[in-house]
Amino acid sequence: MNLDMFSLKGRIGIVTGGGTGLGKGIATALVQAGAELVIAGRRKDILEKAAEEMSQNEGKVIPVKADISKLDDIKRLVERTIDKFGKIDFLFNNAGTVRRTPCEDHSEADWDSVIETNLKGPFFLGQAVAKRMIAGKRRGKIINTASLISVIGAKNAVSYGASKGGIAILTKSMANDLAKYNILVNAIAPGWFITDLTQEIREDSKRFPAILSRIPLGRWGNPQELGGVAVFLASDASNYMTGQVIYVDGGYISS
Repeated sequence: MNLDMFSLKGRIGIVTGGGTGLGKGIATALVQAGAELVIAGRRKDILEKAAEEMSQNEGKVIPVKADISKLDDIKRLVERTIDKFGKIDFLFNNAGTVRRTPCEDHSEADWDSVIETNLKGPFFLGQAVAKRMIAGKRRGKIINTASLISVIGAKNAVSYGASKGGIAILTKSMANDLAKYNILVNAIAPGWFITDLTQEIREDSKRFPAILSRIPLGRWGNPQELGGVAVFLASDASNYMTGQVIYVDGGYISS
């Protein structure tokens, strides 16, 4: 087997939500595999710190402040990437948010905030990147962040569950539409990982042990443990794979 298929040397990508948590773990692995990146998010200071850590002052990671729920920010993010690097080879739609309230108390503002960030944004950013790939007659990869909540009910996170279920189907639908351009669309579906978004659950004396008891590997994941599958999906090693959702959950769904 030729391990050069996993190399990302010379590849350019975008990782949204790349300054913290799962996105930072993914972005770090992509850079280690040779890629150059734009990492995007809402907090400029965090993005700049993460970019410096990952690129080691070599300019391989460019931070861009952007809110992917806003179409103007999506346009600016894509244009900034093209201006800096001249092309886009892959996109990781990773930025996400959650509002933890029971469905009977979930407000319209909560619903809109989550759906716009977790579902609307990934679609329109994926569309914008795909259009650039098509116009340039370039093959490419779009990788979405789904969740184990794509297929199981989410307690106190109804809009999050709806958005991640939507991401799983969005992935398959876009894969069908874009295959003729050799643009491959897949998703990573993380299970329970140690991030800022899960801190509230990890501090819950009842929910945390209940969740932990169902994970066959007996622990929560660390963001860097998504690196292997991220590199695989961005690289030539996955060139006959599209429309798939890969669960990285320590065995949770199988238990």
